[in-house]
Amino acid sequence: MSVDGLATLRSAVPGKLSFLSNPRYVNQLADCKASAIILEPEFASACQSALLISSSPYVTYAKASQLFQPNRTSKSGIHPSANVHPSVVIGANVSIACNAVIDADAVIGDDCVIGAGCYIGERSRVGDNSILFANVSLYHDVVIGTNAIIHSSVVIGADGFGFAFDGRKAIKIAQLGGVTIGDNVEIGAGSTIDRGALDDTVVEDGVKIDNQVQIAHNCVIGAHTIVCGCSAIAGSTVIGKYCTIGGGVGVIGHLKIADKVMVSAMSLVSQSIHESGVYSSGTGLLESKEWKRNIVRFRQLDDMAKRLRELEKQTLGK
Repeated sequence: MSVDGLATLRSAVPGKLSFLSNPRYVNQLADCKASAIILEPEFASACQSALLISSSPYVTYAKASQLFQPNRTSKSGIHPSANVHPSVVIGANVSIACNAVIDADAVIGDDCVIGAGCYIGERSRVGDNSILFANVSLYHDVVIGTNAIIHSSVVIGADGFGFAFDGRKAIKIAQLGGVTIGDNVEIGAGSTIDRGALDDTVVEDGVKIDNQVQIAHNCVIGAHTIVCGCSAIAGSTVIGKYCTIGGGVGVIGHLKIADKVMVSAMSLVSQSIHESGVYSSGTGLLESKEWKRNIVRFRQLDDMAKRLRELEKQTLGK
């Protein structure tokens, strides 16, 4: 039996490997045509295919998926249209695609792939075995660790949003820090990470950042934290290790978030979180007419609370 790819339980045909990680889909096992299925031991009797028993099927599926990923690497060498400063240090087996620009004193590690149209600024460093897809921009003094995956149109090291108001106009604060990215970090398309005002903005090892995320100056993102799409983290926020920041979350600046905190999608974090756990804000989705009625009542809560306290006083007085 040979396996040439992965498929869902419902769409799998012979020659495909499938998996069951959510018990709600267990009823699809009986009719699944996959040549083999990854699942937990308790579901083995419901399946007629060959089995790969795993205590964590989703993790096993993730590892298996890497076996079938198309080769992202390019043939090593520098494209004639690339502009590489003579002082740049380039490691072994590096590919630099067309129209890339690499400025003075930059360092590119071994086995890196620098995609078409990328810009790498002065003194920036890219660690071994890293991939920069097309049109990634690294400003000056940006450090990228090993095994990074940085998707198209990411900008790292742009100025943080820092201004002082003198009573008439905003005076720009020069952003003199850099950005330090750890090992095994992935950054999704269109995301931006600003440089620090004085100290570096820091993204620690193993962090995964989704598409269109904004991380402001002097933030610290702890190791193995996940930041989902369209989230915005304001300046000087420190997020702990193994956190999950849901999609569309806003985090106000100068806050601290403990390790192992999960913030659900579309929440606003307006104060520090000191204990691990799951946190949410906002109102749940309702039919529009009902939501409008509830919003009217929400505006009345303060008055209702005052009236309730008055009634309690009257009751206790009796």
